[in-house]
Amino acid sequence: MRYVKTLLILGVVLFLQACGVMRLGSNLPTGIVGNNDPVLVAEGLPSYLMTIDGMIANWPERSSFLQSGASLYSAYSSMFVSEPERQQRLSKKALDYAHRGACAQHKRYCGLQGLAVPALEQRLAKAKTKDVPALYTLGTTWAGYIQAHSGDWSAVADLARVQALLETVVALDESYEYGQAHLYLGVLDSLLPASLGGQPERAREHFQRAISLSEGHNLYAKVLYAEHYARMAFDQALHDSLLEKVLAAEVDVLPTLTLQNTIAQQEAKRLLAESDQYF
Repeated sequence: MRYVKTLLILGVVLFLQACGVMRLGSNLPTGIVGNNDPVLVAEGLPSYLMTIDGMIANWPERSSFLQSGASLYSAYSSMFVSEPERQQRLSKKALDYAHRGACAQHKRYCGLQGLAVPALEQRLAKAKTKDVPALYTLGTTWAGYIQAHSGDWSAVADLARVQALLETVVALDESYEYGQAHLYLGVLDSLLPASLGGQPERAREHFQRAISLSEGHNLYAKVLYAEHYARMAFDQALHDSLLEKVLAAEVDVLPTLTLQNTIAQQEAKRLLAESDQYF
């Protein structure tokens, strides 16, 4: 189904958050997100996964460590693990860390997985700006878990909870991580055509806002805009224009986006090659 591919692609977006909150050493964030070789990153990440496990074992209630573990495991399982059973196991561990991290941030976020959506929204209405990292981590990690468990309809039903979390992030601080929450919301709103309940115009606004918040430097925002809005709108001119801009751009204008932008260019090349066949 379409959302499965969507959430797998968005595993790339998780990567920025994963490394941004990790603080094992002053050069770790730049060393990973500033790298333009995804294969090298994939080979090096397992050692950091085991390191964060050890840190969480020693400081089990520290929200920042739990958030880092959640994001790293979710990014790794989404991007670099192909075996379904292993991906499911790692994404479950990631989600467990994310829930624990949110609970450690504030008691109002304990037990969110058992709440009906209206009750969840009531708790989120009390969220503060300082809660944004924990809520963003939980929302994006939950999305990765759903992708890995796409055959489980009880997991898929949690998409509404993911949307509520990310809408809260946008309401509190839409600029967080260059507006990445807007990308998730844009994809969620474009999962279905308008005739089936989708919100394509709202999706377009989310994609455009993400591009604006990164001053055009987040190339993955343009890739997702092309794939999920332009294709749904059957607008080949917009589709090809966005992808051509991605391929012509420098990937390392912002070091924290280098890895993500490198992967975005790989996706843009693939999508552009398919353009005439798709349209």
